[in-house]
Amino acid sequence: MRLPLPQFATGDRHPNHIAEVIETTSTEFLAQCLEPEDLSFPSMPPFGSWVCSIDEESGNKIYAVVYYATTMPIDSVHRARALGLSLQDLREEQPQIFAMLRTEFRAAIVGFELSLQNQSYNRRVYQYLPPRPPQIHQAVYRCEPEAIIKFTEELDFLRTLLCINGAPIESLTAAAIRDVYQLRKADREWLIKAGRSLSVLLKDDYDRLRFILSQIHP
Repeated sequence: MRLPLPQFATGDRHPNHIAEVIETTSTEFLAQCLEPEDLSFPSMPPFGSWVCSIDEESGNKIYAVVYYATTMPIDSVHRARALGLSLQDLREEQPQIFAMLRTEFRAAIVGFELSLQNQSYNRRVYQYLPPRPPQIHQAVYRCEPEAIIKFTEELDFLRTLLCINGAPIESLTAAAIRDVYQLRKADREWLIKAGRSLSVLLKDDYDRLRFILSQIHP
């Protein structure tokens, strides 16, 4: 029997509210995507995309980059199997399928923005780990483009991405840079700055640097 993830009706949610934290550590969090009201699978955030959440105690806004996503059965007993049906066929013939799956993603924390309560710091962003990660059951949002642009004025977050364990970090770093580059409307000056930062961070590992740069298409 499925225990549904508690959530507001879709009409009551912010359009960028896509998930809820279900596991958290100092360096990353695991989030479960909220279920849509119609018969479809939850929207899986793209690899290398930017999400944010809140540490309710401090009010800090936590920024993170998605590095892993999966859709799986809600339990370990009932494994999904191929049915040979289109998505529309599934809706008509096997609608229960949508209630038997969950979509989750892991996001690496790359920095934070101080709470509105602390006006003396003028909402500065910091590209290092926050004092606390978001807590269990906190909402997770897609980042607004303006917030990502502000956060990526500095490039120290690249060092954090290059140190993530258990992720294809070269591809992740390239994906995050591509995402920002597109949001910045092909700002070539920023892209050159990012490339120079990578060259400093990977000055002793040319092969990794070349691999990352080969995945960035200006």
